[in-house]
Amino acid sequence: MSEPHHVWIGYDPSQHISFEVLKYSLEKHASEPVLVRPIDAEQIDFSRGTDPLASTPFTYTRFLVPWLEDYQGTALFMDSDMLALGDISELFHEDMDGLALRVRQHEYNPTETVKMGGKTQTQYPRKNWSSLMLMNCAELGVWSKEAVETESGAWLHRFEPIPDEKVGDLSEEWNVLDHMTGPTKLLHYTSGGPWLEGCEDADHADLWHEYREEYESARAAS
Repeated sequence: MSEPHHVWIGYDPSQHISFEVLKYSLEKHASEPVLVRPIDAEQIDFSRGTDPLASTPFTYTRFLVPWLEDYQGTALFMDSDMLALGDISELFHEDMDGLALRVRQHEYNPTETVKMGGKTQTQYPRKNWSSLMLMNCAELGVWSKEAVETESGAWLHRFEPIPDEKVGDLSEEWNVLDHMTGPTKLLHYTSGGPWLEGCEDADHADLWHEYREEYESARAAS
């Protein structure tokens, strides 16, 4: 059997079900082996001061993926408020020669002031680009553990140390925000996932609940 593709999901212990359903959806559609793991800040020796603008426990730990991979190979990071509707293996066949990253290069300028979980909504360049990152880990030595612990959020999320020509795009069907427009392979519940109180009727909540029921049935049968 070939080596599985490495997928890391940002983990919030208060929203464990979102991780499990996303993992299930990834494995359901994958045509090639995938190794799906959480990035759990509590399980990593990670030292960074509290940031009042950090909306999740993985706001910064996402940038540790190259370090976790010993700066070798290709790995994918994704936020946990997503649902896979297509084969994630496709991303691992993208050409990474000369690139450090491939991301969905959104032009995203939200008008609301509050986002998922009641957190403050902020505006900044390249917003949501870091929510799904296909990483050429050998090209990302600049994201050392020390740098991730000490550099500013802007330096990290805007990919400031990475030359623009080393940041490639992903096609629009990957990382679709909140609503589906045309073919959709990865849905991102940026305005609040159906697993959250008050978001039970979010856009496409029925789709997420369908996958949750499948996951729970499969778990009960195992």
